[in-house]
Amino acid sequence: MEDYAFPGGWGIDNAEKRARDYCRRLEAGSILFFAGLPFDLPREDQHFLISQKQARSRFHKNISYRPKAGALHGISSESAEDRQRLHEIMRHYAAAVTGFLADFLRPYAGKFLLDFASFRPLEERGRELPTHRRNDLLHVDSFPTRPTQGARIMRIFTNINPAQPRIWLTGEPFHELAPKYANQAGLQRYAQQAVSPLFRFRNAAGQALRKIGLPLGGHSAYDLFMLHFHDWLKFNEQYQQSNENATRSEFPPGCTWMVFTDGVPHAALSGQHALEHTYILPRSTLVSPEVAPVSVLERLAGTKLV
Repeated sequence: MEDYAFPGGWGIDNAEKRARDYCRRLEAGSILFFAGLPFDLPREDQHFLISQKQARSRFHKNISYRPKAGALHGISSESAEDRQRLHEIMRHYAAAVTGFLADFLRPYAGKFLLDFASFRPLEERGRELPTHRRNDLLHVDSFPTRPTQGARIMRIFTNINPAQPRIWLTGEPFHELAPKYANQAGLQRYAQQAVSPLFRFRNAAGQALRKIGLPLGGHSAYDLFMLHFHDWLKFNEQYQQSNENATRSEFPPGCTWMVFTDGVPHAALSGQHALEHTYILPRSTLVSPEVAPVSVLERLAGTKLV
């Protein structure tokens, strides 16, 4: 992206039209890449994040920040001062990247929902994980504990590693992938669930419980299929090995990229020290709702899944 930069923002007159075009490209499976930082992320904050891991190994797995609650998870430190500094860094990062999103993709402004932000200090290459948790296998995103009810998952990543790129592999977009594999993965079984009165009652009850703060149930047939499809793709050796059209991308130090990870199969092959923020976009906010995974699957299934 060369027509938007920090701190000036849009450098063109027809920003609204261009922003809508970028939304359309993102929704269709493109990755938008910024060679530099399109929002404020002080270098001293980046150095603090990296040096803490390197010096004292205080982080375990990802550091998760929940903007709506202002809560930080995943850090163990004996220093209250360091914990406070990390909290301030993640709070500032979340606010800065959210402000950037609202200004850059203006059709989404005021309509997207905040999800979690995270710092990822671990090297992706060589991690020993169960197959369903491996990041180095092509997959589309779906959250076990946070069903979206058909809303889309957008993620913004920043590589703060000063020396090493973050390397991804990406496959064909969901609207091309699903017609090839969704029925083979069992879509019709989930479509049958969707029309069951008992299932609909249980789903509605789960959503009601979530609204009062009890994270129980609330998974639509779409959510359940996407959770299954996430694992199915990872376990499907033929898909993983025969993806001749997959694209290898290197995201260099200091860059930022954004992508709908529910619609772009992706694998993180290597990389260490990345920041990430997730956003949820309801189907009604999209510029091209017809290519949203839920729309694609409902056409294939011949019934509503949400």
